[in-house]
Amino acid sequence: MTDTLAAPASHLLEVKHSRFLAQAMPVDTPDAALAFFARACDPDATHNCWAYRIGQDYRSSDDGEPAGTAGRPILAAIDGQGYDRVAVLVTRWFGGIKLGAGGLVRAYGGAAAECLRTAQRQPLVAMAELELACAFEDLGTVHAALPAFAAEKTGETFDADGARLYLRLPAEQCQPLRLRLRDATRDRVRFADPCAGGAA
Repeated sequence: MTDTLAAPASHLLEVKHSRFLAQAMPVDTPDAALAFFARACDPDATHNCWAYRIGQDYRSSDDGEPAGTAGRPILAAIDGQGYDRVAVLVTRWFGGIKLGAGGLVRAYGGAAAECLRTAQRQPLVAMAELELACAFEDLGTVHAALPAFAAEKTGETFDADGARLYLRLPAEQCQPLRLRLRDATRDRVRFADPCAGGAA
C-alpha cells in the first residue's frame, strides 16, 4: 500500500554553497499541485524545479537546469519513497560553484528524498461510494451504524417510501456495513449497486 503525506514537509540541503530547499505537499489533483508550485516558488531563486505523482498522472520540470537533472530525480525520489498524491518543489539558490550533471541529480534527488524520508506518512485508503435506501423507521438504525465503519454521508433524499442515503467509506468496510445493516433491520435496507471506488 502506498502512502501520502500527513502534513507538508521541508528539508534544506547545502552543496558547494548552493542551497536546495525541498518542500513537499499532499495533493489530490494536478491543479492542486500546480497551485502549490505557484505559491511556493521563489522568483528570486536561480531555479524552482518540481515533480508530482497522482496515481498514473505525473509531471516534472527542470526549470532551466540541464534536461533530466532536476525534475526526474525529484519524481524518482517520490516513487522511491513509496508516495502517491504528493507534489515536491526543490528551489535552488546558486552558490557560485557549478555541480555538473551528476552533482545536480544527486542534489535535487537527495533533497527531495530526505524531505520525504523524514516527513509524516499517512496510508492511502481506497474509498468507495455506496447508495442505500431504507424505510423511515430504519433511518435511526442506519445513521447509528455509520460511525463504526468510518462512513461519511455525502447526501440524503426522501420520498414516500423512506430515505435514500449516499455514503463514502473505506472500500474494505463496505461488506461489513452491509452485513450490520442487514442484521439490524431484518434485511430491509436496499443497496443500489456494489461498492465501486478508487484511492482516497
